[in-house]
Amino acid sequence: MKRLLMAFQFCTIIPLKDMGDVSEREMGKSTIYFPLVGCAEGIILAAAAALFLKIFPAEVTNAFLVLLLLIINGGLHLDGLADTFDGIASRGDRDRKLSIMKDSTVGPAGVIAIVMVLLLKYVLLNAVFLHAVISVYYVSIALMPIAARWAMVPAAFYGKSARNDGLGKTFIDHTDTRELLLSTGQTVSLALLICGLASLYAFFAFYVMFALPVLFMVTFGTVRFFRNHFGGMTGDSFGALYEIGMLIFLIATVIWLQKFI
Repeated sequence: MKRLLMAFQFCTIIPLKDMGDVSEREMGKSTIYFPLVGCAEGIILAAAAALFLKIFPAEVTNAFLVLLLLIINGGLHLDGLADTFDGIASRGDRDRKLSIMKDSTVGPAGVIAIVMVLLLKYVLLNAVFLHAVISVYYVSIALMPIAARWAMVPAAFYGKSARNDGLGKTFIDHTDTRELLLSTGQTVSLALLICGLASLYAFFAFYVMFALPVLFMVTFGTVRFFRNHFGGMTGDSFGALYEIGMLIFLIATVIWLQKFI
């Protein structure tokens, strides 16, 4: 239970019981529960979408969903995304890039990254609503953060820390095969449960056989990219990967809806 609460504390700003002093090992092992955190986020988003659609058109609803997700996460992952892209855009060596990422000031590349990610989320959610029946829309919203949270686990498993300290190193040092396998099992089980409740078994097949493998390949490639640019992963890198993971899932969903539905 402690690791689950720590996963929520890292990934969201949902108020939970103060865990007091915890070891780095306990914090690092909390990655095993990242998909459950994503499930909680997905349920909140799907419930909010059902409520908003009774009042607003789909375009306004999707704008509120993007805002709600930002509120749930406290903007932490978008901040990591901005810092990461500022580092990528810099012309210095690895130490210079890491120094830029640690700077609290957001540069032009970071601002552009935030704007584009928010815009793409909004446009892609509209595309899912346009091309899908309402049940697929709700299920997509629920599964999106689960997939993105899961992507952070193989990143921690395969990644190398760019710094000698920090939260990124904690996750990387303590995410082992057990965390990877059990988090993957959670992701598949949660998808089966959600799709089963909506009788969307074809969507479950798409999720397991297409969306997750594509997301895994993108994650693996992103980890290698960060290693080349920064010498490894940082806490900001995990935030950036979460935001990228949601976009990859939505893009895969739109492709599936257009080509096979």
